[in-house]
Amino acid sequence: MKLRIGSRESRLAVIQSQMVMELIAKAEPAAELELVTMKTTGDKILDKTLDKIGGKGLFVRELDQALRDGRADFTVHSLKDMPMEVPEDLPLTAFSGREDPRDVLVLPEGATELNPSKPIGCSSRRRQLQLKKLFPDMDIEPVRGNVQTRLAKLEAGQFSALVLAAAGLKRLGLENRISRYFTTEEILPAAGQGILVVQTRKGMDTACLRLVHEEKTACCARAERAFVRALNGGCSSPVAAHATAEGDVLTLTGFYVSPDEEIQRKGSIRGSTAEAEMLGATLARQLREGECQ
Repeated sequence: MKLRIGSRESRLAVIQSQMVMELIAKAEPAAELELVTMKTTGDKILDKTLDKIGGKGLFVRELDQALRDGRADFTVHSLKDMPMEVPEDLPLTAFSGREDPRDVLVLPEGATELNPSKPIGCSSRRRQLQLKKLFPDMDIEPVRGNVQTRLAKLEAGQFSALVLAAAGLKRLGLENRISRYFTTEEILPAAGQGILVVQTRKGMDTACLRLVHEEKTACCARAERAFVRALNGGCSSPVAAHATAEGDVLTLTGFYVSPDEEIQRKGSIRGSTAEAEMLGATLARQLREGECQ
């Protein structure tokens, strides 16, 4: 049995795909695995923010096509980079255990504090709005590119610091670059942050993914994505969601921002993991209507 695993070309994407391939190999030792890498449109256009060029779909379009035309059997993504609407013919079939979901502050090498004369660089409006409350006197500007590209911009003096996902830095072996971890109360993560997801063609045998999939994480992912979907949250939307599960009890915290950004609310809901998607939709409605503060 030969299985082709599709991945973006970046170093982090390849590492993440190799993590999934190792688990497939444990489940199916006889399988012949091949990594197929490609550059996506989102990787090519680095001079504009994602909301200006079409959103998260630009990171999956080429990989989706590779699944459809048979160049790949599975593709591996960071769940936080996945559009909320998934094509019916390309289901999400396995959710990995979650790496550290927190956002972190990265200072230039040798620095011990922020330089107020230079901006903090971060990639999303979600981070920008929450950072502004933590650092009201700092300028905050967008930064694009993979982790290594962003770090190079930091070391070149363009920024006083970066805000990145802890998960990516840890998977890259760059945990030593982390200057500060933000609690999920300080900065609520993006929906799906820290989770890897495997996508495939409808009808594909997915038994080989049994060691990749963690159902508790999948329940959290469904709740988070349902929250964002209920608020019509796309790539440019600053909404955020983070869920945890203890036994069969799921706790979801959401961050709602009105279209004009004048109203910002956080709130939580708790219920059964079996009702994950309903909990996400319910919390979205409560925050949008001001029922949950």
